[in-house]
Amino acid sequence: MRRARSLSVVGMLLAGAIGVISSTQTWIDVTLADGAQQTLAVPGSDAVPVLTPLSLAALALGAALSIVGPVLRYVLGAIALAIAAAVGVATALVLLTLPVSATAATVTEATGISGADAVADLVASMSLTPWPAVTLLAELILAAAAVFTLVTARNWPGSAGRKYRTAADAPADASRPHDAIDSWDDLSRGDDPTA
Repeated sequence: MRRARSLSVVGMLLAGAIGVISSTQTWIDVTLADGAQQTLAVPGSDAVPVLTPLSLAALALGAALSIVGPVLRYVLGAIALAIAAAVGVATALVLLTLPVSATAATVTEATGISGADAVADLVASMSLTPWPAVTLLAELILAAAAVFTLVTARNWPGSAGRKYRTAADAPADASRPHDAIDSWDDLSRGDDPTA
């Protein structure tokens, strides 16, 4: 089941990396009705403000998943699923409804005009780039990796490996020196260790 852990880790890292990259790319091109027909590029981090921090969290979860024990695997899987749901829903809203509110931060920064109605009056047209769809696909990958983690985590091998096992974890071995000493003690008392 080492391959199952690798698939989960790679899925989370991939989704997190795509999310971080996507947050810096243009999601929406906005044309303003200001006479000059100025066009503004709205990055993913403005369209979906939670994209950057939650994508970084997904990267951290993927890295941590490779070393944690059985209980924390379930915790990290559940957190990853919640992140995928939050970012996925926000991204789907931008894709399906293209709300003016997704452009508000960029428009306000460029014009100094704020307020939902004022920004809506200033926006002449909006068009999407492929990045919201790419991000939604990344969140689906993250959700799949999270579910796969929750389903398979109990069967993953331990993270520490044989090198770091304690004496209590080691299999019993009758040929250890202290067992021989115990047998000599039995003989000195007249006990037969083979009986």
